[in-house]
Amino acid sequence: MSIEDRPRRRGRVLAAAAVLAAGLLAFPRVVPNSAGNLGSLLETFLPWGGLAVAAVVVLALLRRSAVALVASTLPALVWVVLFGARWLPADREAYDLTVVQHNVSDENPDPGGTARALARAGADLIAVEELMPGALAVYRAALTPGHPHHAVVGTVGLWSRYPLAGSRPVDIRPAGVRGDWSRGMRATVRTPSGDLAVYVAHLPSVRIRLPDGFGTGWRDESAAALGAALDAEELDRVVLLGDFNGTLDDRGLVPLTSRMTPADEGFGFSWPAAFPVARIDHVMTRAVAPVATWTLPATGSDHLPVAARVKL
Repeated sequence: MSIEDRPRRRGRVLAAAAVLAAGLLAFPRVVPNSAGNLGSLLETFLPWGGLAVAAVVVLALLRRSAVALVASTLPALVWVVLFGARWLPADREAYDLTVVQHNVSDENPDPGGTARALARAGADLIAVEELMPGALAVYRAALTPGHPHHAVVGTVGLWSRYPLAGSRPVDIRPAGVRGDWSRGMRATVRTPSGDLAVYVAHLPSVRIRLPDGFGTGWRDESAAALGAALDAEELDRVVLLGDFNGTLDDRGLVPLTSRMTPADEGFGFSWPAAFPVARIDHVMTRAVAPVATWTLPATGSDHLPVAARVKL
């Protein structure tokens, strides 16, 4: 190969990488989950594919390859189509309720501070997960003055400005989980605009381990059970709040995202709190319109609280 051919060859390699990046961004489900759930792993961090796009553009400029530079516009365009709208400000429509959802962490060193931060958030409904029995009194003391109606099931709870009725557990336990495990609940909230079914759920954690890869089995099973419970819900208007240990792009949450409308303004990365890289804490609705969503400042938890406004 001549010296003159080497830059041309490198440009073709970069162009091929750009086309591959565009294909993975546009069609992540071509990556199967049969080997270590690689498809779900890709989908979890899909917005960060923009870094790969930027890398291709920079390398194309450094190589002074017109072919590579032109090819790099393809993944850039795909990324903008998929995620560009999240940079745009949302329409500030009228709303009826503000809701906050927070995994408060079972290792939270300052549950009192976290509870007070939630109480100051100005929400009508506050949902919490990883609520440990030893910290329950702390949350009751901080939240009850502004939210006199509450229900707790296992390690999830709901505090409300409006009366609650029909509070009950929702069974989302995967078949392989043993012991005391109750992480789903449902309640009817008597709002001034009518009854609203509110679900609070905490799906099982996922882990990356060798040689198994991205372990999502229990979470996916729990998501399917929660989707079935939502199908059986008799009220039309539903709000679902929780830590789902998955992003909206992850195919493992299809039992939820196919039935509900996510509040997905912006990127809203909520985990880990120190340097958020993924939105795994969600507000979803049915027959209720999400108007805006954002994250709140960090508390003593490893998750950020997520707030949303909804219109009944």
